[in-house]
Amino acid sequence: MLAARAPVGVSRCLNSRRHARLSAAPVPGRLNLSHAVTLVKETAEQRASIACRAAQQDEAPPAPAPTLVGEDSAAFDLAKQSPKSWALFVVLLSTVLGALYVVWIQPGTGLADDFLGALESLAGSSEATMALILLVFAIAHSGLAGLRPKGEELVGPRAYRVVFALVSLPLALLAIVFFINHRYDGVPLWNVRDVPGVHELVWVINFISFWFLYPSTFNILEVAAVDKPKLHLWETGIMRISRHPQMVGQGLWCLAHTLWVGTSFMCVASAVSGKQNGEAPNVSPNAFEAVKARTSVVPFAALADGRQQPPEGWWRTEFARAPYLAVTALTIGAYFAHPLMQAASYSLKW
Repeated sequence: MLAARAPVGVSRCLNSRRHARLSAAPVPGRLNLSHAVTLVKETAEQRASIACRAAQQDEAPPAPAPTLVGEDSAAFDLAKQSPKSWALFVVLLSTVLGALYVVWIQPGTGLADDFLGALESLAGSSEATMALILLVFAIAHSGLAGLRPKGEELVGPRAYRVVFALVSLPLALLAIVFFINHRYDGVPLWNVRDVPGVHELVWVINFISFWFLYPSTFNILEVAAVDKPKLHLWETGIMRISRHPQMVGQGLWCLAHTLWVGTSFMCVASAVSGKQNGEAPNVSPNAFEAVKARTSVVPFAALADGRQQPPEGWWRTEFARAPYLAVTALTIGAYFAHPLMQAASYSLKW
C-alpha cells in the first residue's frame, strides 16, 4: 500500500526540521560542552524555520483581484450589436436634430431667440446671462435626473428618456453657442496664449477631460432610448480612477479653457458650470456602498491608498476598447473642427 506523499512545501519544512534535529544532536565525547550544543541547536532551528516559511511563501497562490460588484464599463462586442438598432439610432438622431433646428435654432422663427432675449433683459450683461443660462440648464437637467425614478413609473423608461433629451438638448446647445460667441467678453484678466507650451498644456488637459466626460454615453443606444434605458453601476476603466468622472472631466475642461481665454466671462462660466447632481444611483445600496468603499471621487486617491486594487494590466485591458478609441478619435476631430463650430455659432448671433 503506497503512503500518501506530502506536498512539496510541507516536505521541505519536514526535511528542514529533520536536518535541524540531526545538526543539534550532541557530539559523542563532548557532552560536557552543553553550551556549545545549545548554541548549535538554536542556530539549526532558526535555519529550519526560515526554510519552512520560504517554502510556504513560494507555494502560496497569488491573492485574487476583488470580484466586480458593479459592471464592466466600455465593454463592446461587435458580434452582439444589432444593425437594426444602430440604423434606428441614426434615423432618430437625424429626426431630432432636424426638429431641433426648426423649433429652436432657425433664425427668425426658432424659440431660442425669444428665450435668450428674455434672459438678457433680466441679466443686463453677458456674464450674468451666461450664469442664468447655465442655472436654468442645471435646474432642468439635474431636476429631471432626480425625478427619473418617479417619472419612469409614470410614463416608462423610454418615454422619460425622450422627455429628458428634449428638455436638455436645446438648453445645452444654447449654452455652448452663447459661450463661444461671448467667451472674450468682460474684463481681460490675463493673456498667456503666446507663452510657449501653454497651447500644448491646454490641449492635453482638454483631451483628458473628454476621457472623464465620456462615461455619460457608455451606452449610447440607451441614451437615445433605442434600447431600454437602465441604471448602471460601473466599476472598471475610468471609474477606478474616479467614481465621479463627469465632475472631474467638467472641471478639467473649465480649467483648460479658463487658462486659455483669461476673461471675467470665462471665470463666471466655469464657476457656474461646476455643478453636479447627487452621486448615489438608484441601484442596490449594498452594491453602491461596496463600490464606494473601494473607489474615490478625487482622481487616483483610491489607487494610491490601496483601496482600489485593479488586476494586472488593467490599463491595457480596460482602456484599449472600441468606445475609448472612438472618443479619442472624436476628441481629436473636435479640436480640428473648432473653426467650423465657431463659424456656425457666429452665424446664429446668440
